[in-house]
Amino acid sequence: MHICVLGQGYVGLPLALQAAEAGYIVTGYEPDQNRCERLAAGSSYIEDIDSTRLQDVLRSGAYTPTSDPKDLKGFDVAVITVPTPPTDRAPDLSCVREAGRTLARWLEPGATVVLESTTHPGTTRDVLVPLLEEGSGLIAGRDFHVGFSPERIDPGNTLWRLENSPKIVAGLTEACLRRVKAFYDSVTDVTVPASGLEEAELAKVFENTYRHVNIALVNELSRMAHTLGVEVWHTLELAATKPFGFTKFLPGPGVGGHCLPIDPVYLSHHVKTQHGQTFRLVELAQDINESQPDYVVRRLQATAALSKLVNISRHVTAD
Repeated sequence: MHICVLGQGYVGLPLALQAAEAGYIVTGYEPDQNRCERLAAGSSYIEDIDSTRLQDVLRSGAYTPTSDPKDLKGFDVAVITVPTPPTDRAPDLSCVREAGRTLARWLEPGATVVLESTTHPGTTRDVLVPLLEEGSGLIAGRDFHVGFSPERIDPGNTLWRLENSPKIVAGLTEACLRRVKAFYDSVTDVTVPASGLEEAELAKVFENTYRHVNIALVNELSRMAHTLGVEVWHTLELAATKPFGFTKFLPGPGVGGHCLPIDPVYLSHHVKTQHGQTFRLVELAQDINESQPDYVVRRLQATAALSKLVNISRHVTAD
């Protein structure tokens, strides 16, 4: 089978190599020419992918990086792992749309297209499917298969990797779901079927919303503890001894990473613009986490100023 993975970033490259090692012929489509040349030379720019592993699959002939869309021709399964960066608190779907248009040119009956890029519920059905149908003249769910499978890559995590993290899979139809599940069953240890595309899309953004909200909660707790003169780190250690009903989160300078500052905002924005409702807890968490860097800097400045006064006092006393 010919597998195409569109986007060779921290999500796409691990999937492409995993598929190649599973016995598929894999095309890694990367429109960034510099990245493509590095991959072809066996040099990995992804922290979770060792260059020797990349070189092994290149030598085997199972994996070929390319920036030429014509190399997508004849694919059996195509997985879209392109970025969806924020733009005015909404996901920029331009890369998803471009990937859909590109694949539509080479889409053949019986092929399967899966979206992994994080976005708001409805994107696969309302954005990707029309592009594939318009560009190919085929009908989704009848002539070709469409699915969604949210990525769960945690860069730097050596315990939970692509292959052993449970993989949610969804399809436009039951037949689509079977095709999507069959592919991911061959490259991951556990697949979790979803009842629909939107449920799988919502599950992804909710996973990160859960972390986002709890980080905001503990960030605000750290501020309140400071006001009360209570040592927050010890408080959290004490709370974490409870063996049920509690998950330990730690305060920090805000939220970071590829997903946490972005994904919950997508959900909140979509609900507000499409349905006129406010996801109040997400927006409050966003306010807290966005203000946290300023709070941390002010605390550092206050600590530095106090330390300076102590040093001056010591010099005066010594004199």
